[in-house]
Amino acid sequence: MALTQVHTTGTVMVGIEVVAREAGLHPDLVRRLVRMGVVDRSGGTRATPLFRNDAAGELAKAARLRHDLGLNYAGAVLACQLLARIDQLETRLRRYEPRNDRPR
Repeated sequence: MALTQVHTTGTVMVGIEVVAREAGLHPDLVRRLVRMGVVDRSGGTRATPLFRNDAAGELAKAARLRHDLGLNYAGAVLACQLLARIDQLETRLRRYEPRNDRPR
């Protein structure tokens, strides 16, 4: 079983064992968080899923929220989804805000 793979788009895809190790989590916990929607599999099969190489960061964030704020897993998942949405909206907003560094 391959633990890493490069997608045709050039995106590095990694197996669940790699994601778990990089996130500092047990693979069973990673599977649980995947089922809850923290990250989506980006390739592979249901039995051997592959994830984008940045999935470990999202999983680690959910674990930190659970540990540091005392959230349950569902709360940590929701918090991660809300934080991701805030990031998306802030990125969009920056495109429409006037830049202050332009000469007047």
